[in-house]
Amino acid sequence: MSDPSDFLREAEARGFIFQCTDMDGLRDAMRAAPVAGYVGFDCTADSLHVGHMTQIMMLRLLQKYGHKPVAVLGGGTTRIGDPSFREEARQLLTDEQIAINLAGIRKSLETFLSFGHTGSDAILVNNAEWLDKLSYIDLLREVGVHFSVNRMLSFDSVRNRLEREQGLTFLEFNYSILQAFDFRELNRRYGVTLQMGGSDQWGNIVQGIDLVRRTETKQVFGLTAPLLATASGVKMGKTAAGAVWLSAAKRSPFDYWQFWRNTEDADVGRFLRLFTDLPLDEIARLESLGGAEINEAKKILATAATTLCHGAEAAEAAAETARRTFESGEAAEDLPGIDIPRAELGAGVPAIALFVRTGLATSNGEARRLIRGGGARLNDTPITDEAQTVSLADLIDGAAKLSAGRKQHRLVRAG
Repeated sequence: MSDPSDFLREAEARGFIFQCTDMDGLRDAMRAAPVAGYVGFDCTADSLHVGHMTQIMMLRLLQKYGHKPVAVLGGGTTRIGDPSFREEARQLLTDEQIAINLAGIRKSLETFLSFGHTGSDAILVNNAEWLDKLSYIDLLREVGVHFSVNRMLSFDSVRNRLEREQGLTFLEFNYSILQAFDFRELNRRYGVTLQMGGSDQWGNIVQGIDLVRRTETKQVFGLTAPLLATASGVKMGKTAAGAVWLSAAKRSPFDYWQFWRNTEDADVGRFLRLFTDLPLDEIARLESLGGAEINEAKKILATAATTLCHGAEAAEAAAETARRTFESGEAAEDLPGIDIPRAELGAGVPAIALFVRTGLATSNGEARRLIRGGGARLNDTPITDEAQTVSLADLIDGAAKLSAGRKQHRLVRAG
């Protein structure tokens, strides 16, 4: 049986650890008994995205070693918005929007963690359960007295905003206090002794640890992961078309598979360690591949990552669609696509408009630039005329294939 503290060994080997408040103390605590550790997710959208994957995989690894993952949905804190390293305040959401987002995020997490009510089963809690009931005066007297404004102003996440013209609202300034309150409440209700998050959460995590120590006289711990960017400097999970969502309704399994397949060569080993369950020795072998063989490692990364998010069947289907499309030159029928009314196609639809409607371009201007740059194709034939239309005559076996570059394809079908 593995040592429960091996969580830290593997987390470090995979690149999850940036800072820890007390590594030796946390290791001893993990050896003594299972630890309940939490990550918070604010409900700003109805799905999580690849930018959340580091924290999700840390919870997954925690569960692997017999500890208890606690996913905290910010039904309460989302009403304020985390100001950490943001250039401006988040848009405030209605309670109805937050409720919809809560349900979507729950679905995202359930594909990665095993939820239940015993042992190392993960639990899902909503901080609105306690934050919505707070009395402001009581909060100030009981909790606010333990916070130093001078110290809060020293945190990089706060100072960064204060140095910008946008400033920092008093509403947002309270976020750190509420997150600290969350840690104490989770400790009281569920015995949580570990908070994990991105390195931008370090200040908030330390505040929570101090609050628990001052009011509960208990030792708790904080662990942060590095904020990730690709080898070319792009923020992890961001593309020209926006966030890479985990929900199949917002991003198809094929497009999700393709995102990982397009990983830069220099990132393959790192992403295999962070975003798959593959053994470390197998990852070492894959990242040592050179030349054209690195593409096989990328396919393994794409299939393994998509299996975790969408299941093995969807991952294999996406891999087969990619093989047929890119290696056999077929317009695979299960490529993402849209249905256009037959009458509309009969009259001819501007190709530029279809690039936007299929999501291959974000605007008509971007579609025009794609054509001018030679990256737009219809049924694998370059589009050179910005006025070109797509009609029923262009359908092959009931669909026309639009391509943006060599790796992004959509089908246009007659509805």
